[in-house]
Amino acid sequence: MSAAPGARGLAAGLVLAAALAAVTSPSHAQAPAPLAPAAAASAAGTDAPPSPTAAPRSPRDPLEPWNRSVFSFNEALDAAVLKPVATAYRDWVPEYLRGLVDNVFGNVADAWSAINHLLQGKVESGLQMGFRVVVNTGLGFGGLLDIGTEIGLDKQPEDFGQTLGRWGMPSGPYLVLPLLGPSTVRDTAALPVDMQASPSALVDDTRARVLAVTLLNVVNTRANLLGASRVLDDIALDKYSFLRDAYLARRQNQVHDGNPPEEPAEDDEPAPPPAAASEPAAR
Repeated sequence: MSAAPGARGLAAGLVLAAALAAVTSPSHAQAPAPLAPAAAASAAGTDAPPSPTAAPRSPRDPLEPWNRSVFSFNEALDAAVLKPVATAYRDWVPEYLRGLVDNVFGNVADAWSAINHLLQGKVESGLQMGFRVVVNTGLGFGGLLDIGTEIGLDKQPEDFGQTLGRWGMPSGPYLVLPLLGPSTVRDTAALPVDMQASPSALVDDTRARVLAVTLLNVVNTRANLLGASRVLDDIALDKYSFLRDAYLARRQNQVHDGNPPEEPAEDDEPAPPPAAASEPAAR
């Protein structure tokens, strides 16, 4: 498994899931036993399929055993709590009201995007996003209506993780966060800054209202992803790997404004040297 900055991790990951028992599940431990038959076959000079546990991990995901455990936790929690709540919200709240909620949260996210455009030195797009916020706030009744899109001021989302990437900070290893879902070391470092611009952080009121805004943002974001998560459940053989690769590709594309540099495939390996010709036997 973007919406407003505070829900960015939730939206990118289709997240929130799982029973705590999955975190310590032994199914993710690497057992050395399966390696023994392969080693014996190799010693005997016979061919044998490689052991699954011997397969190299993705260099982008060195923490895969931990990440899969957290992913399982998030998935189970999503299935037990968030998805049913989001489904009820979608079914019982009229679509036009959900659209107004989307617009208000989106207007807050647009303001933070405008700042990040400017921090990245993209003055023209930053001013355009700023003007979009002004239009939607002024003519759209505080952001309830998306007038900016109607007049050609399209969304151009940016966050602080993209800003760090723009200035050369590497993404670091892939990381799955409890409750928040897919991330990287760089995006996790940027998350506290992004959260300062989330709708809940801008509510200067009682703790109950801050919590209400946060929950509404999370549930509304998850409701918008119900269709996507259903399709993902139907097509993905390994949901974890599918989401990981999609998230990393998407973030790379965002940081480089749709023109990411080419990267060598992970499974590209140098060709083995040609076998040396055998020497003729001495007479």
